[in-house]
Amino acid sequence: MDNGIAKDLSVSQTRDVTGSIDLAASHQLERGLKSRHVQFIALGGAIGTGLFVGSGGILSTVGPAPLFMAYITMIFVVWVVMNDLAEMATYLPLKGISVPYFVERFVEPSLAFADGWNYWYAYAILVAAEATAGAIVLQYWTKAVPVAVWITVILLSILALNIFAISIFGEAEFWAASIKLITIIGLVILSIVLFFGGGPSHDNLGFRYWSPHNPGAFAPYLASSTNTTTSRFLAYWTATIRAGFAFILSPELLAVAAGEAIAPRRNLPKAARRYIYRLALFYGFGSLAIGILVPHDDSRLLSPDSNASASPFVSLTSPPVKQYGSPLTSSPWIAGNAFLYSGSRTLYSLSLSHQAPRIFSRTTSRGVPYAAVLATWLVACLAYLNVSNSGAKVFIWFSNISTISGFIAWIVAMITYLRFRKAMQCKGLLYTLPYRTPLQPYATYFVLGLVTILTLTNGFPVFFPEDWNISDFLAAHITLPVFLVLYLGHKIWLSVRRVEETQKSSWTGGFWTFARKVEDVDVVTGKREMDEMEALDIPPVPRNWVEKVWFWLA
Repeated sequence: MDNGIAKDLSVSQTRDVTGSIDLAASHQLERGLKSRHVQFIALGGAIGTGLFVGSGGILSTVGPAPLFMAYITMIFVVWVVMNDLAEMATYLPLKGISVPYFVERFVEPSLAFADGWNYWYAYAILVAAEATAGAIVLQYWTKAVPVAVWITVILLSILALNIFAISIFGEAEFWAASIKLITIIGLVILSIVLFFGGGPSHDNLGFRYWSPHNPGAFAPYLASSTNTTTSRFLAYWTATIRAGFAFILSPELLAVAAGEAIAPRRNLPKAARRYIYRLALFYGFGSLAIGILVPHDDSRLLSPDSNASASPFVSLTSPPVKQYGSPLTSSPWIAGNAFLYSGSRTLYSLSLSHQAPRIFSRTTSRGVPYAAVLATWLVACLAYLNVSNSGAKVFIWFSNISTISGFIAWIVAMITYLRFRKAMQCKGLLYTLPYRTPLQPYATYFVLGLVTILTLTNGFPVFFPEDWNISDFLAAHITLPVFLVLYLGHKIWLSVRRVEETQKSSWTGGFWTFARKVEDVDVVTGKREMDEMEALDIPPVPRNWVEKVWFWLA
């Protein structure tokens, strides 16, 4: 602390410990994200086309009961992953932070290298997926404009928002996400009204479409009868895997934002605690409403045009739903905006750690890593595949690829958290954590096992003879060998480099080392500076009841 001013610290200043970070570059990032920005970046990225569009495909494939159960399962998974990342990010909210930085610091460099590039690749693909979904939605409302034009408009608007200063980006994300949340609340309320017969026809829907053969709670899936236990379990398991796309990489948005957040030790726990309640409200009630109001055999869910009618919200015949067209079309912009932000920061962090070209660490005078933003955006231009292929087909490709990448990222994040926790215990510092979450570490062990099984069984339907498809097989499994090549290739490179530096003829040190020893894990560097910054933080005091409500909400 200098002259009563706490020194902010970036990942660049931990080089002496991790041995891989540049010393000065990440000072250029700006802390401009307020509490409401952090909360809505994470939430806005989570609530996107996975709910508005992807849920329709799940509903038509397996039925409403597996859809609802799958979303509840994934809400619990995301809650645990969010808690793991929030504990680490709140403890060390350094500038230029990223999940791979924690992986390198608490586990080992090769895993961090593979994880970093996996994150960047997944975020870039997610931007492309959101642009594709946006084109699908917009093509429903009007086909007068070519799909390539819609993709261009979406991609350029996302790029423009990410090139501006971080405070402008955060403000745009907050208001855009607010529109989306209001939309979902309206849709849930509308669903409740229709459920009890409050629509124009006064038809009390109830659980009508869950009744056997009307068309039923379970759709026939990979078995001859919906009454078999095997068919129902396979339907639930497939729904859980596919539901992962709706949540994938959204917890990481909060961790990435930590390095650019104002008062991170106050604002990150606040965002993390409220995140799960909002997910439960929107995804839990949203998925239940979908299954209640739309039968799984609705032909519009299986439309060959693959437009926005594939969204169960738009498939509703009630006229009030049509009024939600505008917010539905805004959803891809919002989620794509958040994913481009996180992808560019991941690439920026990789550059600082010498795991990506140095050019990607360049920033504007306002602290925006423009080179990383442009590189991530260029990969997202794969969305133009939609021009020559079915929009639904391209969307499924992108969702499958990003889902498996996200599952792998969650596995690595949970392993990293367990190593971090063990190191804190080893050094007697566990009690110093500024933010601690319940059921740890047992919840992490359980979810780690669950997500590992989901990852290994992803794409299993393609092995049924009647469902074999080479493109679906590659989309479901290509990420696994790519990740292994990155991981093993980096370990080989490190081993060869060590041999060359020591001038020995055999490989030495590192290749068969899969994690740092617990006693060697550094959990101290940066803590003092973050403690000092927290000590000088003065929380705002509400002056009236309006501000009290606002501070609680945002």
